[in-house]
Amino acid sequence: MADTARPLRADAARNRETVLENAYRAFAEEGLTVPIDEIARRAGVGAGTVYRHFPTKSALFAAVIDHRLGQVVAAGQALLDTGPPGAALAGFIHAMALDWGAADQGLAQAIAGAGTPDDVVPQAEEQFMELLAELLAAARQAGTVRADLTPREVKAIIVACQAAQSHTPDVADRVTAIILDGLRPRS
Repeated sequence: MADTARPLRADAARNRETVLENAYRAFAEEGLTVPIDEIARRAGVGAGTVYRHFPTKSALFAAVIDHRLGQVVAAGQALLDTGPPGAALAGFIHAMALDWGAADQGLAQAIAGAGTPDDVVPQAEEQFMELLAELLAAARQAGTVRADLTPREVKAIIVACQAAQSHTPDVADRVTAIILDGLRPRS
């Protein structure tokens, strides 16, 4: 059956993009607890306009996080393509914990699964885990990371480092460095 959905009018498309941009900033600044009314206010539209494009807050969050995780996966892939494998994995963990995760509470909460239904961003989560597996395999092959480390453990390490950034930002860089040091192969 052919898709009969009509394209959005230009003003509706602009409103949708404005809502997405403002939702991204709101989720980044305040996390998942930001109300739809606040996102609508920031976008300069009514709550009805937000709901017209995104029938639930979960749908809006999924659209924002799907896009954001796509950017994160692309950045991680670029690290893998341009640098030494061990440095790529460490650089990715560092960026997720201290750069991207620190500036984006919504992303940090999505990675941790905090307050999000399991089915909100399944494809993005799958791509994220595939990237972690690639980064880990390359680092293992280069001999720069423990052989017994799994992608799920790397994700847990990222979440732990993000938590350190959220709760003790004054020592988060050192905590992350200590954790990264623990990933090195045992002699």
